Amino acid sequence: MTYTPPSTDQILALRVNAGMEEIAAAERFADASPDVVQAVVEGAGTFAAGEWAPLNRKGDTEGARIVEGKVVLPEGFAQAYRDFVDAGWNAVSAPEEFGGQGLPLSLAVAALECLGSANMGFSLLPMLTVGAIEALIHHGSEEQQQLYLPRVVSGEWSGTMNLTEPQAGSDVGALRTTATPIDDGPHAGKYRIVGQKIFITWGEHELAENIIHLVLARTPGAPAGSRGISLFIVPKFHVEHDGALGARNDLKVVSLEHKLGIHASPTCVMSYGDNGECIGELIGAENEGLRCMFTMMNNARINVGAQGVQIAERAMQQAMAYAGERVQSARAGSADKSPVPIAEHPDVRRMLLRIRALTEGGRALLYYATGQLDQASLGSNQARLRAELLVPLVKAWCTDMGVEVAGIGIQVHGGMGFIEETGAAQHYRDARIAPIYEGTNGIQAADLVTRKLGMERGGVFFALMDDINAYATEHGVLALQELAESCRQTAEHLIDPGSLDDRLAASVPFLNACAIAVAGWQLRRQADALPSADVPLAFTKRKKVVARYFIEHLVPEAMGDLAQAQKGASLLYELTSEELTA
Repeated sequence: MTYTPPSTDQILALRVNAGMEEIAAAERFADASPDVVQAVVEGAGTFAAGEWAPLNRKGDTEGARIVEGKVVLPEGFAQAYRDFVDAGWNAVSAPEEFGGQGLPLSLAVAALECLGSANMGFSLLPMLTVGAIEALIHHGSEEQQQLYLPRVVSGEWSGTMNLTEPQAGSDVGALRTTATPIDDGPHAGKYRIVGQKIFITWGEHELAENIIHLVLARTPGAPAGSRGISLFIVPKFHVEHDGALGARNDLKVVSLEHKLGIHASPTCVMSYGDNGECIGELIGAENEGLRCMFTMMNNARINVGAQGVQIAERAMQQAMAYAGERVQSARAGSADKSPVPIAEHPDVRRMLLRIRALTEGGRALLYYATGQLDQASLGSNQARLRAELLVPLVKAWCTDMGVEVAGIGIQVHGGMGFIEETGAAQHYRDARIAPIYEGTNGIQAADLVTRKLGMERGGVFFALMDDINAYATEHGVLALQELAESCRQTAEHLIDPGSLDDRLAASVPFLNACAIAVAGWQLRRQADALPSADVPLAFTKRKKVVARYFIEHLVPEAMGDLAQAQKGASLLYELTSEELTA
């Protein structure tokens, strides 16, 4: 199944949802003119379709493997990564002073969307590197930035996040990896790192010259829990003062996880300091690892939300192509008994409209959030707060949406969807990790109701719902108006002091409803911005129908989510744990 970049829809989302024209009005992003935006989006799409998409199936069937202590990828991956670096796709939004292009984050997310739709497992390599870049920019010393960033920005060196340990899971405060200060010798001022980390994405490979691991560890005498963790730069190869590579550090890959999907992405168990000589350097200050970590995590959560859109786009394209080609049965009630493409049958038509509405609604939500992040980087505090509110919505709803679309894509294929050779099943297997990593979607929902909802005593959330309500009222979208108002009323109930169990029990359905409200608003804004001279009439017609389907079918479902959110936690605890799990 080939991949066709959705460039027209991406450019529309950048213009309408991200607000690229307003972003480009700032001097910092003045280079993001309409022709540059079009060139980046179309160029990334062409590159992804031509070089990364053909490796997607091979990456799934052959996967990453360990050979004599080295992680080996299928043939073609090394050249595709070199071409990616040479073309500058890793550096779209990085600062120009470190070799980046200095363009808006929302434009970089559009480029990464193409790469992820083409090959989700492969795209995790640059995605994690971007998180390392963000951590170094915000928390690294000037010396660290000058030493590491130019080659990490270019993609010559890749980056990882090392948080999880076998006994800790999502509780980073329970980690046991240690970092002991070195007082003398050639590594004075640095730390000896000892410990093991699991689930390290692209933790070892041969595609980049060096790997810059960002490792959470605990220093001697540090406070217990999450308050006592620090963040360290631990390179695969030591880096000399002039940037040259030195000897290999005392770290190694122990094993690769055998996963349901994303087989092209080596998920590593990493061991540090088996010989007592793993050297790392502190980034930020001691015991500030949690703050540094959240810089990486928020970036990763947006990019994981983007993965939901990416895999939905790929699964949708395959389902649409199959439904248009697969001929079976006559149209029900038709006088002509000739078999027709299954896209003519009502239930298949329903599924196709649903997956397109979900995918395009997810993209609208994603690009709206990244546009707010760009505005925040220009100094807007209002945009910063709104972006913080949107992060859990993007991460959780878009990834759940990606799983749903991939699942419906299999259903469209019928029995052939359950057969691996068609490729539809890979999309579902790949998509299923996204609701889990970078903080499970339940954690995202808990973050929404326990932290984000209370920002400015609910003022940040209420302002968002007011904007949706005002737009829906102005344009006569009654269902969306009712949803925004119901989200507001539910939020007022959840903000009031009460049972934490009740708030957490409500969190997932509440998040879903809020995300649908924002996505529906942003998708309707796209439809209302058309027609325009640079968009084909057929695209305009389809967009307006898809937006209408979202409002008429998905928004009413969200009202049911809010009804669930009002039920509280009492029923969840009617049974004891023993009775429930017996």
